[in-house]
Amino acid sequence: MSTEQDQIEAPPPTPCEATRPRPAWVTDELIGQWTAWIHRAETREVNDKAAPLTALAPYDLSPIAPVPSCTPQDVESAAAAARAAQLDWAHTPIARRGAVVLAFHDLLLERQDQVLDLIQWETGKARYHAWQEVAQVAAIARHYARRARRYLSTRHVRGMVPGLTKVKEVRVPKGVVGVISPWNYPLYLGVGDVLPALLAGNAVVSKADSQAVLTMLWTRALLAEAGLAADLWRIVAGDGAVVGTAVVDTSDFVCFTGSTATGRAVAERAAHHLVGASLELGGKNPLIVRADADVTAAAAGTVVSAFANTGQMCIHTERVYVHEQVYDAFRDALVQATKALRLAPAYDYSADIGSLVSSAQLAAVQDHVDEAVAKGATVLIGGRTRPDIGPLFYEPTVLEGVTPEMAVCTAETFGPVIALYPYGTDNDAVRLANQGTYGLSASIWSKDTREADRMAGLIRAGSVNINDGAAAAAGSIEAGMGGMGDSGLGRRHGAEGIRKYTESQTVAVQRLMPLGPSPEQPVESFVRRTNGQLALLRKLRVR
Repeated sequence: MSTEQDQIEAPPPTPCEATRPRPAWVTDELIGQWTAWIHRAETREVNDKAAPLTALAPYDLSPIAPVPSCTPQDVESAAAAARAAQLDWAHTPIARRGAVVLAFHDLLLERQDQVLDLIQWETGKARYHAWQEVAQVAAIARHYARRARRYLSTRHVRGMVPGLTKVKEVRVPKGVVGVISPWNYPLYLGVGDVLPALLAGNAVVSKADSQAVLTMLWTRALLAEAGLAADLWRIVAGDGAVVGTAVVDTSDFVCFTGSTATGRAVAERAAHHLVGASLELGGKNPLIVRADADVTAAAAGTVVSAFANTGQMCIHTERVYVHEQVYDAFRDALVQATKALRLAPAYDYSADIGSLVSSAQLAAVQDHVDEAVAKGATVLIGGRTRPDIGPLFYEPTVLEGVTPEMAVCTAETFGPVIALYPYGTDNDAVRLANQGTYGLSASIWSKDTREADRMAGLIRAGSVNINDGAAAAAGSIEAGMGGMGDSGLGRRHGAEGIRKYTESQTVAVQRLMPLGPSPEQPVESFVRRTNGQLALLRKLRVR
């Protein structure tokens, strides 16, 4: 068994590493072109009071690039411009909207190296994890461009009086959709929710996260090249409490991804305006290793689901429940698989794990581990910062002996830290997995997939993966993705991922005769006759 003395090694430095944190092709002129996409109202005297935003590059904490900061007036102006543009867009045939999105799909794949560089520069993640964002957005673009017509098709239903009442349900765009996205997946979460909203006939106002503004602006420019009109997707940036609140106040529907605490505030604000909201929030996601599991495969899968994106992922694994019969074998396999991970600030695919995003995130992760150790937990591997690699690098960490009074047991860490817990029976595993108030994602490893499927139905989570950590469900774009409990409301992906951006409108046409008694017919006679018809329909089992 490994101990806390084990250290995860960094690969030898290569010329492509973060000795050049700013990608060489990114010029000041390009940055100027991108930042022009940040919406500014005409009232320049108001705008000039907002200080520019300057994020720090995680690889070396150097300033990235100053970008304009918006005010509530800017957001109001953006929403007004979007609302005006949406009227024509709503009447644009779906096939034409889809052509724009498919053109974007092709450009994204063609120029992916550019956005991979930007994602890494702004977030510090490993390149493979940045590429996963490109792959996911391409899949979303293709899926909804090809399936939007079916998802939004008119539905003809039986009317009140069959043959005389003709009824259909149609999908009507909400209008202006506000999208507030986080820094951890700036491309996937930044544009993955925008595309179905646009295809549904809406205009969008997005608040870019201050840590990753350039990624969204690059994407906006690419969609413009694909044929999307300027006012159909407006970008604003700035303080979340100010600009984010203004986005909620000026939208007809809100799509928010972030913390549970902020999600509650967004939901409350939207409810005040009687505006709907889709919220994907926090998670403390469990993974179960049954007694019959392939221990090696389960350990490898756990490493991926726990440490991908340096653990800064809403669906990543944080709690691992292992059957006591295979606990020792799994623990040792997991430690060895974790030890093999390569940490580096590399702009190529040589690193498995990248940096944390900020000093605050590093401090939060370190606090969870330090407190757990101080209260008796054991670090099997990791548990330390790696300033020799970069200022915000933290080793993937495996803990055991974690108890309920430790914050890492129940609170979301949002970093590369997992805790192992032994269990005795499947019922124990389900009970432990359901502890807490979150319900976003879960995983079960077992050779008996039928039994694992039975257990999945008992776990309160929006997604349950069997013999995979998280990607199988999240990458299946035709299936909904979202949470239960404190993990949120609504779903992205699948039918709900586009229908949520529409209202259902019923259109009924009454023919030949009015509903209700005719002027010549006594009401009592009409009621008696109708009661007889209702009883007959019941006997005929008419639905």
